[in-house]
Amino acid sequence: MKQDDTSKQCQEILVELTRKMPLSAKVRRIFDMYETGRVLSMAGLRQLHPDVGEAGIWRLWARHHLGDELYEKAYGGFCDE
Repeated sequence: MKQDDTSKQCQEILVELTRKMPLSAKVRRIFDMYETGRVLSMAGLRQLHPDVGEAGIWRLWARHHLGDELYEKAYGGFCDE
């Protein structure tokens, strides 16, 4: 059984605040969360591949994020040089 670290009362407050939030603020939060995930993912790749430069880390992240097929369609061999 999953345990939540947030009480039911707190979750209800968060839901109500989110409902009242303007759409633009919700969209901004989504972009902020996406950016946080990207930064954390790239930090993990840096730890796994300490010998790879920033351009290589970006390529690893993009390939992992997009998948091989879409990465190849989007970038082909352009980014692998």
